[in-house]
Amino acid sequence: MIKIAMVEDDLELADVLTQYLKQYNIEVTNYEEPFLALSSLKFNKYDLIILDLTLPGMDGLDVCKLIVKDYNIPIIISSARSDITDKVTALQLGADDYLPKPYDPRELEVRIKTILRRFNSNHEDTNSTQEKVKLFNLDIEKREITKNGEYLKLTAAEYEVLSLMLKREGFIISREEIFDNADLLNSDFESSGSLAVIINRIRHKIEDNPKEPKYLHTIRGMGYKFTNE
Repeated sequence: MIKIAMVEDDLELADVLTQYLKQYNIEVTNYEEPFLALSSLKFNKYDLIILDLTLPGMDGLDVCKLIVKDYNIPIIISSARSDITDKVTALQLGADDYLPKPYDPRELEVRIKTILRRFNSNHEDTNSTQEKVKLFNLDIEKREITKNGEYLKLTAAEYEVLSLMLKREGFIISREEIFDNADLLNSDFESSGSLAVIINRIRHKIEDNPKEPKYLHTIRGMGYKFTNE
């Protein structure tokens, strides 16, 4: 059974989600108070956390920061806050997904299982006899990206796009999601095709052969996918 800790002060929503997910063998324990949730993590093992941002006593972004600092557990942000800054900050802090309210519980169930498949796969790799070392590494505080330990010289726009790729490693990212999460990109970039130009510049800086990319792939009709191996 999948065990989830939910931090949600809307008790009616928490009950609806709890009952819905139960039919998919997902057990949810909800905490209305963020301090209770943080205390529970010290004594209970959960597979994933669903975290609201507007909480009594502590902002959800601060809760996210504390969880990422002390625990290796995936986090889905579930929030009615529509400010793009909140979404960007949550993902930069280490949240694995951001699901804006209102949403269909079926989407939450699918996202939970998708994230856990990826997380468990990565966890198995790190526990193997020979641990894989990531080729690319992102340092959010320094706003730096390295390849094989060497600093990549990136423009601000290139950094925004490539850092998003690294955070979404293994997932297909649509053009729309890139524009939603990259503050330096706007509709003018989209209409002029400059995103493709930025992607091409990034490939020239990270690929051995930009015409046959091994890391930053174009998925026709869907977007882009980054592999870090």
